[in-house]
Amino acid sequence: MDTNVSTQSTDSDTAMELRDFIAKLMQSSDLESVASEIDVLQSIYGDHAIHLYRSSPGSPRSGIPNHSSSSALGAIRYEISLNLPSHEDISIRILVSIPPTYPASNPPQLQLLSRYIGAFGVDSSLFGSILRTFISVSGVEWTPESVCVFDGLQNVLERCEAWYEDKINRETAGELLREDAHTHNHVSVEPDEPFALSTADEKDRVPLDTALPEGIKIVEAEPIVDRKSIFIGRACRISDPSQVPLILSNLMSERHISRAAHPIINAWRCQVGSVLHQDNDDDGETAAGSRLAHLLSILEINNVLVVVTRWFGGIHLGPDRFKHINHAARNALELGGFLEQTDESRSGGRNAGKGRKR
Repeated sequence: MDTNVSTQSTDSDTAMELRDFIAKLMQSSDLESVASEIDVLQSIYGDHAIHLYRSSPGSPRSGIPNHSSSSALGAIRYEISLNLPSHEDISIRILVSIPPTYPASNPPQLQLLSRYIGAFGVDSSLFGSILRTFISVSGVEWTPESVCVFDGLQNVLERCEAWYEDKINRETAGELLREDAHTHNHVSVEPDEPFALSTADEKDRVPLDTALPEGIKIVEAEPIVDRKSIFIGRACRISDPSQVPLILSNLMSERHISRAAHPIINAWRCQVGSVLHQDNDDDGETAAGSRLAHLLSILEINNVLVVVTRWFGGIHLGPDRFKHINHAARNALELGGFLEQTDESRSGGRNAGKGRKR
């Protein structure tokens, strides 16, 4: 109870101090635009989002005016705490430094005070890009005589959120890859006859693994991550259509693949003698399989199976998902050397001799 009262009192004191500070700024004609801007920011972000900056505990607040001239005042500095738009439980702290000549002839400077965003330590690249918000071509354009702190803060929020989501996506992709490695390296040892299986039980039991056909090697491309969805492409060379269901069953026997929203989006082409066999499967992602089939067709690649797995991250990607599916498939084909097929690898079909290097 005492702690809550103390916190409320501190918040109230901070808001009152800021109002007094704005009132003092208003007394100087040179600082009216700065005072109005802080007042507007407070109305947008809330009474307790902004407070005057102290460089260390017990030091005086920065920029409290004692003179009527902005040139005599020196830099005004205040700190603002903001939540990431799509992650309201994650907040960042930004230091705003206002030079005496703002907004007439110099822009403000923004500095990220937070050492961590969520669980991730802030790197020098993000820190430096925020410092350059008003002087970088990728930042915010500043025009003399125009206030711009709000535009800068929104730009910083967007960059911090993109940085944070990229970290989350990379971590998720890493977990999937580690789980994949664990699955491949883990050997399950059955206990000695824990219970007896009836003939019916033995017949209905689903095998835990399906072996790949002899000679089949699957290549796996790097994950593509977008808004928490993950796309991984795989490809392998095939010599007979009968190999396809065995390969797909092998992939589905891996738990982390079978749990995906769309585990085995696929297309394949296989030339046996003079006959070209081909097929595709959307695996629940409408038209995705036919797009992969079209990709194999325009690349003129035969005797290949390409599979794309998509883990849904909870955010709909719209048409971008098809771009990522095609990109994941092409990456796997490139990794497996299928984009540089020789005349011999085309199995003597009617397109032999027309190989493309892409």
